[in-house]
Amino acid sequence: MSDLPFTGERFVPGTPGEIWIEHWHRYHFASRWAAGKRVLDVACGEGYGSALLARAAREVTGVDVSAQAIAHARKEYGALANARFVEASCMELPFAGAAFDLVVSFETLEHIAGQDRFLDEIARVLAPGGVLLLSSPDKREYSDRRNFVNEFHVKELYREELAALVSARFAAIDWYGQKATFYSIIAPEGGAQGVALTEVDEQDPSHAAGRLSNPLYFLLACAREEATLRAVPPAMGILADRSEWVHRDYEKVMRWLTDCAAQRDALQGEVSARDAALERSRAEGAAQAADAARLREEIARRERELEALQGDAEHLRNQLGDTRHELARARTWRGWLRQPWVRLGLLKPRP
Repeated sequence: MSDLPFTGERFVPGTPGEIWIEHWHRYHFASRWAAGKRVLDVACGEGYGSALLARAAREVTGVDVSAQAIAHARKEYGALANARFVEASCMELPFAGAAFDLVVSFETLEHIAGQDRFLDEIARVLAPGGVLLLSSPDKREYSDRRNFVNEFHVKELYREELAALVSARFAAIDWYGQKATFYSIIAPEGGAQGVALTEVDEQDPSHAAGRLSNPLYFLLACAREEATLRAVPPAMGILADRSEWVHRDYEKVMRWLTDCAAQRDALQGEVSARDAALERSRAEGAAQAADAARLREEIARRERELEALQGDAEHLRNQLGDTRHELARARTWRGWLRQPWVRLGLLKPRP
């Protein structure tokens, strides 16, 4: 298990879901600006993005306010000769002015309240002619439309708010949009001009390929002469679902699966509780059965004793009857006279 677990506040490689596509894509995209540059990665988190940029950059400095994240990054990526990691606040960057040619800060702005001060610090450390790559969620799409609340976001911005904040410090801005969704892609095997295709695998997102691998179908453009085909240069065609039906259906299914998993967990909890109660009942029943067996044995013993006592009582009753009979005869004078002779056996007792 990673010593920097995913909590929802920062991305950690290996986290499943569309979040890994969004985060890795940003850093691959930023690599186009990083070649030979002094790069600052603000709020670098786990450090995976800084490590990726270090492949092309002259040097990369990752900075994060979390001591745990920086310790992890140093441990995980400390072998990189051109990368270092510094614990510091993005509001007080411990670097000289104009120290970096490229500053990247992805999904940081919405996590802080002092956004003006944050951008002032970036402008201070960015060299003349340098580039800032900044990403931030569109509040209208991210929260309003989805009725979603991210507990870690302090201040999300609408497009016009973000434009006003950034343009006050940077006059030239190229806007890009990012959205993780479903596409059908038709890509030439030899690559396409003017289009950057970055394909990665979820198991190893740090290594990218510039062509689409393992296509499900082949599409061939055929002609008798090469010039005929060259009249239409190779290009990449991307079909995007404007209404996002597939993605909405995917989200619906995932919500259903999540609900089912929650219901399953609840039912498993109930079953476990009932199994535990049943086991207790069985244990109590076994104890009660043992007690009942002991009681039955005790009753049988007492019945045998009672039966013996009843036999003794009957014998005593018979003896008592005989004694009374003898006493009755002894009370008469004839009987009294006969009694010694009866005891000597010279006379028989009268019935």
